[in-house]
Amino acid sequence: MLTHLLRRVAYLIPTLLLISAVVFILLRLMPGDPAVVLAGQDASPEIVADIRARFGLDQPILVQYVLYLKNVLAGDLGRSIRSKQPVAEEVASRLPATLLLGFTSIGLAFIAGLGLGVAAAVREGRWLDVLLLIVALLGVSAPTFWLGLLLMLVFAVHLAVLPVAGSDGWNHLILPAATLMPNSLAVFARLSRSTLLEVLGEDFIRTAIAKGAKRTDVLWRHAMRNALIPPVTFAGLEFGRLLGGIIAVETIFAWPGAGKALVDAIATRDFPMIQGIVLTFALLFAVLNLLVDVLNGLIDPRVRYA
Repeated sequence: MLTHLLRRVAYLIPTLLLISAVVFILLRLMPGDPAVVLAGQDASPEIVADIRARFGLDQPILVQYVLYLKNVLAGDLGRSIRSKQPVAEEVASRLPATLLLGFTSIGLAFIAGLGLGVAAAVREGRWLDVLLLIVALLGVSAPTFWLGLLLMLVFAVHLAVLPVAGSDGWNHLILPAATLMPNSLAVFARLSRSTLLEVLGEDFIRTAIAKGAKRTDVLWRHAMRNALIPPVTFAGLEFGRLLGGIIAVETIFAWPGAGKALVDAIATRDFPMIQGIVLTFALLFAVLNLLVDVLNGLIDPRVRYA
């Protein structure tokens, strides 16, 4: 298990380097000059040139990347072109709001999806099982942006029971989290249902039942332990997909997280901020998957001693 984790950490370094290089190059190939955006369309060429020199944008791309990588390894993500503040401080101040929204959404989706999946599996072929498959299909199909606007229109505008935007209290978290949940909930429900049905068909489950063990004991003591492994493994991957939805949701509900900061940075061509947020998201995704590996080892001894 330890060897596997060390190997994953070793793979993490070149992966982050590749992501940083791709993002760095793609940003330089985008149309638009951040110096012109910052100075304004009517600024003189001298002012634009001064801004480009100040942020090192007048250097060759390779030179810019080497300097950027050197600073990143020293813990310096640069300064935001728009706010002039250190990118690391900006990201650190906004990341907790993104983590709160993300973990709340995926945590509730995992618990609810697992419960629905188990309920459908033990009632295979009955009305609850059919209803779950229909709801799961609708949940997977619902676009996040459209769902967010719909929930805002119903609960914030017409019913006026929840706030439209902001993050002043826990009630501000309800609509953004509810917007992100359906897709993940549907995926966890379908995955836990299919996995549990597969485990319940295994020989050791049939043997336990044949020996007189109660079905509830077999379900919770033996079957669930094995059926949890795929949903837990998928949770790390699902959080990575959820980051894309968080960007849209934070923009819709003006949630002060890193996703909204990324959209604002793209609009103003704030290269250092874009690079810092993308790199942080990539590191977060990798660390979460490492934690998932550890959790899998605690659930399944076969993983632990592999």
